[in-house]
Amino acid sequence: MNDINVFEIKPRSITTREVCEAVEQNKKLVLSDEARKRIADCRRYLDEKIKACKEPLYGITTGFGSLCNISINADDLSQLQNNLVMSHACGMGERVDNKIVKTMLLLKAQSLSYGNSGVQVATVERLIDFFNHDVLPIVYSQGSLGASGDLAPLANLCLPLLGLGEVEYEGKVRPAAEALAEKGWEPVHLMSKEGLALLNGTQFMSAHAVWGVERSKQLLDAANRIGAISLDAFDGRIEPFGEEVNVVRNHGGQISVAADFRSILKDSELIARKKEHVQDPYSFRCIPQVHGAVLDAIRFVENVINEEISSPTDNPTIFPESDIIVSAGNFHGEPIAMPMDYLALALTELSNISERRIYKLIGGTRGLPSFLVAKPGLNSGFMITQYAAAAIVSQSKGLCWPASCDSIPSSQGQEDHVSMGANSATKLLRVVANTNRVLGIELMAACQALDFRRPLKSSPANEALFALFREQVPFIDVDTVMTPLLARAEKFVEKCL
Repeated sequence: MNDINVFEIKPRSITTREVCEAVEQNKKLVLSDEARKRIADCRRYLDEKIKACKEPLYGITTGFGSLCNISINADDLSQLQNNLVMSHACGMGERVDNKIVKTMLLLKAQSLSYGNSGVQVATVERLIDFFNHDVLPIVYSQGSLGASGDLAPLANLCLPLLGLGEVEYEGKVRPAAEALAEKGWEPVHLMSKEGLALLNGTQFMSAHAVWGVERSKQLLDAANRIGAISLDAFDGRIEPFGEEVNVVRNHGGQISVAADFRSILKDSELIARKKEHVQDPYSFRCIPQVHGAVLDAIRFVENVINEEISSPTDNPTIFPESDIIVSAGNFHGEPIAMPMDYLALALTELSNISERRIYKLIGGTRGLPSFLVAKPGLNSGFMITQYAAAAIVSQSKGLCWPASCDSIPSSQGQEDHVSMGANSATKLLRVVANTNRVLGIELMAACQALDFRRPLKSSPANEALFALFREQVPFIDVDTVMTPLLARAEKFVEKCL
């Protein structure tokens, strides 16, 4: 299927970029024939297995968690699954952004498409219906331990399939039953194992990770472009970005970042002029090493998340062709919890070094005025922008404590080690937002400093970015209310870089 407006749900490897594009561009999800067949074959196998099997099958003919030794009567298997979804819908805290909810719907449908979960085709199709028609379940940010999957948020995600819970539809929060009736959709009648398949899985964590990875790539690119303006405006030296000195250390990220800076700063009058100083501070001189380490971190995490979103993560896992049903732990979030903590750390370092460059730009050295204002004293200029950046970076540093190193036993000790990956996921996006804000402040300061270097010009690439930014944020001649300008800078980094 080659329609660029369609995202095909089928057993395959997918990427964070593909998923974000599907959500951002409002592509239509379509269930492939191959996925449809695999799902139907697995469901058929499971039905036959339940009839023939004398032994209990976890979560299929038994209770859940520490209730795994309690067998359930065949007539109650459907009610067991309904009860599971209802009882596990314990989400609390802030609402999850609709963009994340749509991503969860896509990732849950994709995870079920491999034919290892035992669901009905109709259940997957209803997830796709919700995505395609923007019937978006109300999901909350707190409640998941990141093992046994994202139980609470996925329960809130899937309640509306049963006609329960709430959705946002056409701009209003409404009872799910009302929205289903308006669309002419019957509530899904869950069969054995289906509730468990919907609730087990890492789609809450993964959806946050998908956006964390893609925004991290954008922020690093922005940091390189902004850092290049800062370097030129600070009258920095180009030698630390040379090919030889970076290749000799042989870190891929460092080599790439140095090459980016050489390209961005090509033909700059400022970078080419004779320097009075022998060295730059680390926040400028060590950009290849620090930004490069961030790039290496992003590349690693992106690979892990791509693997995660291209696999079934519920439990038990069913292998019809091998006649095996395995109760294992593929729902455990540790494989992505630790990388998400790592990515939060990397992004915090990106904002940390950015704040140091802001501090240097406003410090009244190298021919730049104190606080980047022509008449300091009467005017405070960019003094408090650095305070704001420092406060934001400090918060991000606090968020760097790895959630994945914590575990609190649950389900009467049956689930005795959990990943806390959902906390890794939600704080990652907080760090993403914080890093965006700090980079916006640096861009404001860098462009202000560049104005004080006139009539000398920076590189064509820097001057083009400078001109685009000046359409949104003007030169600050005398003190003014800074908050609206900072908000514009933040939005510029998010939307234009």
